[in-house]
Amino acid sequence: MTNRVVELLTAARAASSPLVLPGAADAITALLVEQIGFEAVYLTGAGLANARFGIPDVGLTTVTELVSHVAAVADVVSIPIVADADAGFGNPVNVRRTVRALERAGAAAVQLEDQVEPKRCGHFAGKDVIPASDMVHKIEAAVDARTGDLAVIARTDACAVAGIDEALDRVRRYRDAGADVLFVEAPRTTDDLERIPREVDGLHLVNLVEGGATPLLGREELGTLGYAAALYANSALRGAVLGARRVLASLRATGSTADVASEMITWDERQDLVAKGFYDAWGQRHSG
Repeated sequence: MTNRVVELLTAARAASSPLVLPGAADAITALLVEQIGFEAVYLTGAGLANARFGIPDVGLTTVTELVSHVAAVADVVSIPIVADADAGFGNPVNVRRTVRALERAGAAAVQLEDQVEPKRCGHFAGKDVIPASDMVHKIEAAVDARTGDLAVIARTDACAVAGIDEALDRVRRYRDAGADVLFVEAPRTTDDLERIPREVDGLHLVNLVEGGATPLLGREELGTLGYAAALYANSALRGAVLGARRVLASLRATGSTADVASEMITWDERQDLVAKGFYDAWGQRHSG
């Protein structure tokens, strides 16, 4: 299989320089990710829940909402899209539909996790995991369901539930079931982070959450440990909310945006980001 995400991660691991994978909660953020020069974008399930619906990441979104989100982003960016498909939205039969729908929508990789549904954010308390054998069946279903070169990312949340040894055993089994990329969520210590790529061969992704459970190691240190990707799933969303809050607070206090104009992109930058010039030219070319 030749998959762009797998190729990027393989090269990143060989260079001991993990791919930095930023998350996007909407299409305009995905455009910004591409414009800045990142090589792939992660469509965060938490970001979808927070930004589109104003709800927490506790398993409330649906597969059709996710597919619509992926399709919208795929229509405007050319870099590979990694889609956070939570726990697959059901059993292996549901996983088949989820994978095929996301593949058609434009995802280059699909991430599946082994949480009990409804799932929760990986850095929340109160989550639980399904039997490893059940997750193996989901991964096998995902691998069997894909029609092209879609990559399958297998995530385990067992570290917080049953400890690092159980998490390592699970990702071994998930790799052997056909997963292309391995993801141990929420390791709590640097020692645990070191063990994961050392003890389980494969392409490993680590999720770095500001204020979360995992130590925030830098790119160079993660590369030395053997990680292929460093995921920052909701950093852009949190930065955007902070910026919006500052602008709105100033507007509320002063009745004007004069004091915060420098904290906003310009009018022209906004139009360039969404390719207004392209659409103007397209309209002129096809208008009577």
